[in-house]
Amino acid sequence: MQKIERLISIVMILLQKEVVSATEFSRLFNVSKRTIQRDMDSLSYANIPIFAKHGHEGGYALMEEYKFDKRLLNHQDIENIVVALGGFEQLVTNEDIQITIQKIKGMSHVDLSPKLDVTFYDWLGRSQLKEEMNFIMQSIEQHLLIEFDYVDQKGDITHRTIEPYYLQLNEMKWYVVGHCLEREDFRTFKITRMTNFKRKGFFVPRSYKESKKEKQPVEHPRMISITLMIDVSVRDQFIERYGKRSVTRKTNRNHIVNIDLPENQFAYQFLAGFGDKVKIIEPESYINKYRNFLEEALRLYY
Repeated sequence: MQKIERLISIVMILLQKEVVSATEFSRLFNVSKRTIQRDMDSLSYANIPIFAKHGHEGGYALMEEYKFDKRLLNHQDIENIVVALGGFEQLVTNEDIQITIQKIKGMSHVDLSPKLDVTFYDWLGRSQLKEEMNFIMQSIEQHLLIEFDYVDQKGDITHRTIEPYYLQLNEMKWYVVGHCLEREDFRTFKITRMTNFKRKGFFVPRSYKESKKEKQPVEHPRMISITLMIDVSVRDQFIERYGKRSVTRKTNRNHIVNIDLPENQFAYQFLAGFGDKVKIIEPESYINKYRNFLEEALRLYY
C-alpha cells in the first residue's frame, strides 16, 4: 500500500473511532510504529487536526469539529456494504478489503450492528486456494505473465502462458480470465485445475475492446427432463439449486423432483453424491446410463 492510501485510510478510521493506538494502526497496515508516527506528522503538516492522547488507553484522535456529516449513504446502506465486503473477505484474502471495510465503517456515526451475517466454511482447500488467488491477483496488478500446467475436464494436461486480467467467482468456484499465448485468444481457466504456477515477465495490457471481443458460441450439453424421488433430508439442497416449484411433496418422507440434467458424468456424479437419498424414476434410458456409471465405479472395489 502506498503512503497516500494509508494516510487516507487513517483519516477514515479516525472518523469512526474516538481513539486508535499506534499499535492498532501498525498491525492493520503491517508497518512499524515509527512509520505510523511519521504518518501522523504528515497529516498534521497537511492541517488535519490529529492529536495524541496519552495514558493506558491513549492513541491518536481527530478533533470533534473536524468530523463531518456523511450524507451520501445512510446507516443501513453502510451496514449492507460492510456485510457484503465481510462475506467477500472470507472468500479471498486481501488486506485492501479489510482497509476498505474500515473506511466504510468510518462513514457511520454509530456502531454497526448488521442484521445479516454471511459465513463460509473455512475448508483447508479454500485456504490453499487463497494463496493461489493472491499470486494471480498480484500478477494482474503488476501485469506479469503467468505460466502453469492446466488439467481439463478429460484429465488432459497442457502447458499454458497467459496475460491475466481478472478473477471471476461463478457458483462458488473461482476462475481467472486471461489472454492465452498458446491459443492466441482469451480463455477462462478454473483455478483448481491450474498447477505449477510461475511468473514469466511483464506484458502490456490489451485494450478493453480487444479483451471483450466476441467469442464463439459455447456448445452446451443436451438436457434431459428427469423425475426423481428424494428423501426430505435433501429437499433443501434441491430447492436451493432448482427452486421450490421443482419439488412436490408426496409423503411426509418423500418428495418428487422434476428437473433437467445433461447425460454426462458430471450429472451422474451430482446424483451419486446424494447416495440412497435420491432415486431416478424416469426416463428409463437415463436410469440405464446412470446404472452403468455406478457399476463402473463399483468395479474399482472388485
